[in-house]
Amino acid sequence: MLLQQLVGPETLPLLLTLAGLVLSIMEALAPGANFIVVGVALLGAGLAGLFLPVLATPFVLGAMVLAFGAIALYAYRDLGLYDTDEGSQTSDSSDLKGSMGRVTERVTPTEGEVKIDDGGFSPHYSARSMNGEISEGTRVMVVDPGGGNVVTVDAVDAERDEIDRELDRERQRREESEPDHDWNRERERE
Repeated sequence: MLLQQLVGPETLPLLLTLAGLVLSIMEALAPGANFIVVGVALLGAGLAGLFLPVLATPFVLGAMVLAFGAIALYAYRDLGLYDTDEGSQTSDSSDLKGSMGRVTERVTPTEGEVKIDDGGFSPHYSARSMNGEISEGTRVMVVDPGGGNVVTVDAVDAERDEIDRELDRERQRREESEPDHDWNRERERE
């Protein structure tokens, strides 16, 4: 009897709203799009049930959770609401190679952290330097994306512009696609 009173139709919207808030707060503390869609779905259905009590039946609220969840999934996946720029979400770690970023915690060969400019939903990565120490605030380029959230970076000269970096990326792509080809000999002929 007590359980029916606690989880009755009039308290269900409040429970959904609280669960949605808790999941949203968890997402804020540990970003990565793990809880946001479910949190938005529960929060939306709960608020709709609170403001429109006629909709506060379990079946209607369940349908609203599914509807709000579908809308949230579409918004976060297809509309890219979490992106800072178009196309900033990476599809896998190899897309990070050649990406630019800034050191947020001093990077050494064994520890550090960087924020990648177009690093996806969570642009902060643990980083290791190629050699030596890279101080906080230094511009860096990802030279080895690794395979997880640890990338190898190298400091970038401030004088180099985006065109130079794109030429470097293209040269790396060519060298990877044709490793036996000696690009240096070809450049010497020109």
